[in-house]
Amino acid sequence: MKSVLATGNMTSVIFGKRCLQVVMLALGLALASANVLSETVELSEETQACLDCHDKETKQKKIENGELLSLHVSAKAFTASMHKETDCEDCHSDIDGKTHGKVAIDIKSLRDYALGMQDSCLTCHKKKVTEYGDSVHAAMIKEGSQKAPLCSDCHQPHTVLSTKLAGPIEATPCAKCHEDIFKAYAKDVHGIARVAKGTSAPICADCHQAHNVKAASMGSGVKDSCISCHKDAVKQHEDWLPNTQRHFSAISCPACHAPDAKRRVNLRLYDSATKLQISEKSGVPQFDKRTGAADVNNQGLNERALWSLLKEFNQAGDDSKTVLQGRLEVSSGVEAHQLSVKSKAIKDCDTCHKKGAEPFQSVTLTIAGPDGRPLRHGVQNDVLNSLMSVDSVQGFYVIGSTRIKWLDILLVLVVLGAISVPLAHMTVKRLFKNMREKLEAERVAAQAEAKRQAAANEANAPEDNTK
Repeated sequence: MKSVLATGNMTSVIFGKRCLQVVMLALGLALASANVLSETVELSEETQACLDCHDKETKQKKIENGELLSLHVSAKAFTASMHKETDCEDCHSDIDGKTHGKVAIDIKSLRDYALGMQDSCLTCHKKKVTEYGDSVHAAMIKEGSQKAPLCSDCHQPHTVLSTKLAGPIEATPCAKCHEDIFKAYAKDVHGIARVAKGTSAPICADCHQAHNVKAASMGSGVKDSCISCHKDAVKQHEDWLPNTQRHFSAISCPACHAPDAKRRVNLRLYDSATKLQISEKSGVPQFDKRTGAADVNNQGLNERALWSLLKEFNQAGDDSKTVLQGRLEVSSGVEAHQLSVKSKAIKDCDTCHKKGAEPFQSVTLTIAGPDGRPLRHGVQNDVLNSLMSVDSVQGFYVIGSTRIKWLDILLVLVVLGAISVPLAHMTVKRLFKNMREKLEAERVAAQAEAKRQAAANEANAPEDNTK
């Protein structure tokens, strides 16, 4: 019993010593990190003076429209941020240290203030700002949008951290504007993997780009992003999916990998010369004007209206030709972010390749708007089954689903014609067999008679000479 107690006491002593060692090590690391921080973060006198004043949570300013502009800058957060080596005056070059805080500065709104600070990012981040200038967000700002994100909406300048660090996905800036889509993403296969695996799993910027954001429904950028990670996707599909390349070009990835989503056929206006989607010019709303005129009752464009609309686009006076390219996709951005594990992806061909298939009951016509986002107009789903639409809806004939009855009739006639020709030939050949045999016998008899007559003539020839 005593030995057991002794052993227990000894274990407690050893455990206590180890706990003390762990605590001492933790304190040592904390002090070391503090020393490293103090050594690596050397603030200028001016910046330190700014922080001494602005490191107060209650510091704020009421601006002209009644909004409150926070003037608080956490010294601790700033010295831990990516901008810790940047002086305040590098971004706030318009502030005069002598008059700052003494002279009122006119600020109309928080939005105007953020817009005014945009150019300060250009000094250090020229490439990223240029990329942003070509994005759908920048196009929206040019169109006068008050909601399109500015630099500071995604990157809080005083606390910005490295993008290599995986923070909680709820802190992703995109969630501020795209709340419903982000909630869907957080529950799908990518969002769950992001929580479990960190930066090795994709988040918004990995598919949509961080700065050069384009409208997801335009072009093939998102599909290309999928393939950039799933490099063997085409090969894996070739093992079971016929005509794989055609499926990849005409079907968006979520159309099969978000099995519970509603799908539609999206007819996109393309320039046959540039191979790019046609864009609406700013200030010239031709798409809405033309579709409205072609579909007065707003019941969806029929085959005649669709053909007429394409004719109008092709009267622009250039050598290019406007064509339609069909694409099967999900009906909303939320559904596009409800991706399941690949074992649940749709692999049943009947989903699309059967009469009255659900994905082909909804059809839209799309053009790129001035800001890059799609402009849509409804199309009657029977255009996919109309012979008149063959030239309009090029390359989107789905066996078993978008069947065009007149093409089926023509196909039957062609098949019947191909079969009837040899049958007719055989029938005629059999009917005239006896006649051919009689004619052949007469021909042979005539040849024999001719030979006999020639022989007789030759036999009589010498007698005539002796006379």
